[in-house]
Amino acid sequence: MDPFDGGQKSNGTGGQFIGVQQNKQDIASDQIRRLGEKVEKADLPFDLRQNLIERVQRLALLRASAGYLSSTYIIEYESTASYINWVVSLPWGKVSQDILDLVLAKSVLDKNHHGAPGIKDRILEYLASIILNAKQNKIDRIVKAPILCLVGLAGTGKTTFAISVAEALGRKFERVPFGGMGDARSLRGQSRALADAEPGYIIKKLVHAQTKNCVILLDELDRISQDARSDIMGVLVELLDPEQNKSFTDHYIDYPFDLSEVLFIATANNTTNIATAVLDRLEILQMPSYTDAEKIVIGKDYLFAKIRSQVGLSDGQLIIDDGVWSGIIRPLGFDSGIRSLERTIEGVCRKSARLIVEGKTQQVHVTNENLKEFLYA
Repeated sequence: MDPFDGGQKSNGTGGQFIGVQQNKQDIASDQIRRLGEKVEKADLPFDLRQNLIERVQRLALLRASAGYLSSTYIIEYESTASYINWVVSLPWGKVSQDILDLVLAKSVLDKNHHGAPGIKDRILEYLASIILNAKQNKIDRIVKAPILCLVGLAGTGKTTFAISVAEALGRKFERVPFGGMGDARSLRGQSRALADAEPGYIIKKLVHAQTKNCVILLDELDRISQDARSDIMGVLVELLDPEQNKSFTDHYIDYPFDLSEVLFIATANNTTNIATAVLDRLEILQMPSYTDAEKIVIGKDYLFAKIRSQVGLSDGQLIIDDGVWSGIIRPLGFDSGIRSLERTIEGVCRKSARLIVEGKTQQVHVTNENLKEFLYA
């Protein structure tokens, strides 16, 4: 007898109604069997696998006793199926291969981010330690990833830098937004006893990444809701502690998951609203504000080509003189980041696109003489 069938068999009677009922019953039995096959094929810890098999068997017995059309069975099936799908989707043993090439890593960081040599040096030093241990086959001595926290004003490239770290390592990148987070269950998950329960952000991001050594950005730690700050900071203490996150337990999954291979990177505008216990587990890296000279390089060499392409302009349809950039980077006064610069370049590109679409010109040439026509008042 199939252990996932529950023992319910056809009574052998004929008739169209009985046939329809039997077909629905077979579908319900197939659903349970498919759940059992998912569990058996998945790479899971032994005790967790046994627990899931027992859940599927109890579900089959419930179908046999209460009936496959009963509300009790339907609710229990939906709950069990959802839980099993989350559990088997977690990357219990899946890791991506790190790119252990320091020259390539440096080129990736330089390509995506201008300046910040001190922060780049910290990352490259960490990668050098990993490469050295790997080449000496000292797998057990590979250094643990430091938990970096990039602190700086808005627009200084904190998120972009975190993405670059993931690209340099060849790892999947995931982002958890903390801005306005008002409940620790957003991180820790909800108990399955609650209606519409689901895992927390950490488990969801791991399922999406499908590797247990991905890069997870904890974005804007200083913008957590005041009412939930203490609870969320309590979860972060465990999450960011290498000795504790080896067995991080989401309330929905209710089974320890090893997060020690995850590279966490945090960002914040300042550290005032971050708990001392959390700060103690972070390595603070100050992101400097950009100078005018750095903004000109970023605008010309990093942003302009990307924004021009996004607007739909070809290389030759918009030309900006080199001497114009000093007026583009500071049209409204000083800004520590580059978001205002991005908006200004977008404005120039969109106004140029309108002139071309309206047939007034085939090529736009921005000079010091006509710059004010392309800047928003």
